[in-house]
Amino acid sequence: MSFFKKIFNKEAQTQRKLTHVNQLLAGDIIVLTDSFALPKVLQGQQFQVIAVNSYEYEQNTQTEWSLQGNDELAIFLSLEIDDTTELKFSLKIEHDDVETLFDLDNFSQIFDEPGQAFLNRQGDNDVTSTWSSEQYQQSIFAKVGYFHRKDHRSEDLSAYEGEGSGEQLELYTLYNEDQSKGLDVEVWQDGDTDVFLTLFRPLTDIIDMYPAS
Repeated sequence: MSFFKKIFNKEAQTQRKLTHVNQLLAGDIIVLTDSFALPKVLQGQQFQVIAVNSYEYEQNTQTEWSLQGNDELAIFLSLEIDDTTELKFSLKIEHDDVETLFDLDNFSQIFDEPGQAFLNRQGDNDVTSTWSSEQYQQSIFAKVGYFHRKDHRSEDLSAYEGEGSGEQLELYTLYNEDQSKGLDVEVWQDGDTDVFLTLFRPLTDIIDMYPAS
């Protein structure tokens, strides 16, 4: 076998192959189906993974892939693992979007014990259209977790590593009736609050994956 053939065969053997979402690393690319069941910003689109972060809870640690597409929307991907495994897409929305979607007095009930808020959508806009649902029922109240700017699959996590790692948060979650859509609210120690509209879809919505070159 010639020297060049040896090099070629070695490169072919070491080339990563992506067969499951949980193998994604920073730089990898996913391609989504063009199904009308997806919001327009997801239909048939390609997204590159620009960061891999971790949410650490008492019972489990969750991988989150930060995605970059053709627009400036903050979209994240994780896996919802129960009886089956689903894709969970999360769209970060701004205060104005929250104010359009919900009555703020009702929205504030999310933070009241015992955590049984029920929200009715009062409006929608171009950003939240097809992501939101008409009604939401609260399911999770003040669940304590830690956000790490690390990939727990390859790096050890610690809640006490200092600035930039192990940021404590409280999670509040609501779902629509069939749990196909949801609402995640993250409250950080400094009082900052992030709100995400979430969408649950089958794994087959990702029709192709390409490893980073």
